Amino acid sequence: MNILEHDKLTIEAVKKVAPSVVSIVISKYLPNVKGIYGMPALPFKNPFVFDDVENEKKEKVKIGGGSGFIVHPDGLILTNKHVVLDADAEYTALTIDGEEYPAKIISSDPINDIAVIKINAKNLPAVHLGNSGKLELGQTVIAIGNALGMFSNTVSKGIISGLSRSISAALGTEGEMEHLRGVLQTDVAINQGNSGGPLINLDGEAIGINTAIIYGAQNIGFSIPINWAKQDLEDIIKHGRIIKPFIGLNYIMLDKKLQKQYSLPVGAGALIIRNHQPGAVAIVPNSPADKAGVKENDIITELNEEKIDEEMDMRDLLQKYEVGSEIELTVLRKDEHLKLKATIEERK
Repeated sequence: MNILEHDKLTIEAVKKVAPSVVSIVISKYLPNVKGIYGMPALPFKNPFVFDDVENEKKEKVKIGGGSGFIVHPDGLILTNKHVVLDADAEYTALTIDGEEYPAKIISSDPINDIAVIKINAKNLPAVHLGNSGKLELGQTVIAIGNALGMFSNTVSKGIISGLSRSISAALGTEGEMEHLRGVLQTDVAINQGNSGGPLINLDGEAIGINTAIIYGAQNIGFSIPINWAKQDLEDIIKHGRIIKPFIGLNYIMLDKKLQKQYSLPVGAGALIIRNHQPGAVAIVPNSPADKAGVKENDIITELNEEKIDEEMDMRDLLQKYEVGSEIELTVLRKDEHLKLKATIEERK
């Protein structure tokens, strides 16, 4: 394939997907202030002087932006959960033809940075969803989105740099973090505002949802594999919401280094332990794990006889089972091996 042929593929893929990409405008009603005067010389955290608020009047103010892409002709749009995290905000989807639609949050994935919103429109151009399980290192990919919240349908191009990365990303301004496993790493330029936009292949198929960048690094971005979102969309079409399994445990995954550091009997499995946040618990009261008899400091080594290790996180194994399924946990408690049964519930 010569360069010209490769460029043609890129151009055709962008033409195919761009009509389905939307800019998401985030707005809030804020107090109407008569005047704001900058005073940068003052040694205060907020170096501005605000004039009187006009009779408690409020005006609609744009406070942010993101991206999304249409996945159903009747107005279902995929985006990131962190783009539509603020329940008090209003969201508007802007299509490529300049139309503006109020957007309603349908459901958010309680585990992954995925959300589905809906606009009241019909016969929209929907993106075809590819198979992220067939991606190859070095494969050409393209990102389309609302870069910096200002430049809609910005296109950037690169390759798949990594196929299964683990990252921790901030969801909002309150310091809430989300830990994502198995995400795609790419060198495509992903900027603020690109979040929620599609990562596509040269066939014009969405194979990821652009979600995060590392500040201070160059050409390191991350996308959520589209196969994760496919299950979420199936849940919404079938149940009207995203459904994820829940057993109610906090844990860390063990490896040989942790085994040696803490003199543990095994170097693989899920150690049940609370995190460092105030009020944190290792086992959620009255959860399936609690009812099954799991205790803090237990090590879960198998789930339905599948081994839990660095390559297969317990959460990954849990995703295989539907709500209501009974599972067997193999637990190491001191020197004793136990078999405990739990019934999976729905994560709220």
